[in-house]
Amino acid sequence: MCTCHTGEVIFDRMGPSGKSDTGVFTKKRLTYEEAVEKTGFGLFHGLLLVVCGWANASDAVEILCVSFLLPTARCDLELSSLDMGLLTASIFLGMMVGGYIWGYLADQKGRRRILVVSLTVNGLFGGLASLAPWFWLFLLMRLISGVGVGGSIPVIFSYFSEFLPCRRRGAMISGLATFWMAGNILAAGLAWLVIPRVSAQFSLGYMKFQSWRLFVVLCSIPSFSSAIIFKTLMPESPKFLMEAGEEKEAIRVFHKMFKLNMFGKGKDFPEFRLCMNNKKREEPRENKTQNACGKGLSCILKYGFTPIRQIFKGSLKSRSIVLFIIFYCISFGYYGLWMWFPELFKRLEDGGSPCSNMSRLYTVHNQSCYPVNTAVYMEGFFIAVSNLPGNIFTILLMDCIGGKILLSGSLLLSSMSVFLIYTVKTKLQSLIMSCVFGGVSVITWNSLDVVGTELYPTHLRSTALGFFTGVGRVAAIMGNVAFGELVDTNCAVPILLVSILLLFGGLVALVLPQTKQTELT
Repeated sequence: MCTCHTGEVIFDRMGPSGKSDTGVFTKKRLTYEEAVEKTGFGLFHGLLLVVCGWANASDAVEILCVSFLLPTARCDLELSSLDMGLLTASIFLGMMVGGYIWGYLADQKGRRRILVVSLTVNGLFGGLASLAPWFWLFLLMRLISGVGVGGSIPVIFSYFSEFLPCRRRGAMISGLATFWMAGNILAAGLAWLVIPRVSAQFSLGYMKFQSWRLFVVLCSIPSFSSAIIFKTLMPESPKFLMEAGEEKEAIRVFHKMFKLNMFGKGKDFPEFRLCMNNKKREEPRENKTQNACGKGLSCILKYGFTPIRQIFKGSLKSRSIVLFIIFYCISFGYYGLWMWFPELFKRLEDGGSPCSNMSRLYTVHNQSCYPVNTAVYMEGFFIAVSNLPGNIFTILLMDCIGGKILLSGSLLLSSMSVFLIYTVKTKLQSLIMSCVFGGVSVITWNSLDVVGTELYPTHLRSTALGFFTGVGRVAAIMGNVAFGELVDTNCAVPILLVSILLLFGGLVALVLPQTKQTELT
């Protein structure tokens, strides 16, 4: 049973007859968590899961598509290993910028509006990248696309969690995170289906439109479709509306939730009012100071990072430091290694371990990218599917065990699996251990999604997730550049570094508070 930690007044003072002390009939006042419980659980939440899940999958497709096009695009764009590292890192640089900006705006302007804009930016510039004839233009388009991805990832989890009863929040957020695997499988499947098809190539004026460019276009469609769905069908978060003082709008959203959840059951919507948090209606002192300061650049720079300072104050300080470390460790390790899997497997065609064939340099001029070896994409598809057991595990056990234990344990197991990737001797063994890493690491991400949403109050939730997403993107950039710089000369260094960082992150995670089935504040 969920316990209330808000300290808010739940009911108006009412007598046995339903009258207030003044003798006037009044509607019962409910807290946010009580109102969510009143709306039930059913069809609305199923539709919400599908819509938010599709948005999450679209982000996965946009991020991971670069790793699948590298084996062929490197010839057409004349990419060195360092160029490939910069290309895989570019989207994370954009996500680093977009994560904080969109997260902050979502806490100020609303979740739904920011999701529509960020998903549109993601899809638009992701699609335009397919028309870039030069490496640096392609890099720029991917960078801007990353700004959009950086907004939708943290905001979608804040938005989704604010419709859920606390008893089901852990399992449902784990279910939402599962759609990342669906996006991974979709990207791998599209790559396997489209990129090897020479018949998909055609001339477009001055440029030959290769099959990998068509793959890039197809990868932008999920983001566009998600933006349209959120714009036309989805309501604003009721929790955000309550924090913004929009009681009537919040009740309207709760009514829509109740109507869909109770469809066919013949139940009437219960009349109630909401306990609005009056403390948050008042303008914060820092905001008043900012308004007095004006809109100059110096004021923006001075007060723009106020929310970040807030998450590193008081009781939030220790948990923020721990999450900072964990996001850095898992992002450096996961994205640094995962984005290079297709290229590493291509280099393992002669047999041996991932680092046994790195003594000879791979250059654009001494290799042909055509005909495309479909085995690279088949292996990528298998690694994507390997996430399924981890996702099922977290959905079933998240609310029983709690995010903290799953987070720490999965990081430690991920560290062990990465070390074994370095030590194995055959391509088959490398593939198996890579699948193990994929299945275990997804538990880490799912646990972070749950823990991250429950550790921060509503007015800081998207900002905090956006900031830590940005931290993760810095780590992802460093991981990809490190692999690009060292993969031709000493690939053991980045692989072993990934193992060490994951081990450290797993130990640090033990310091976090347990958040199992706690209410959102």
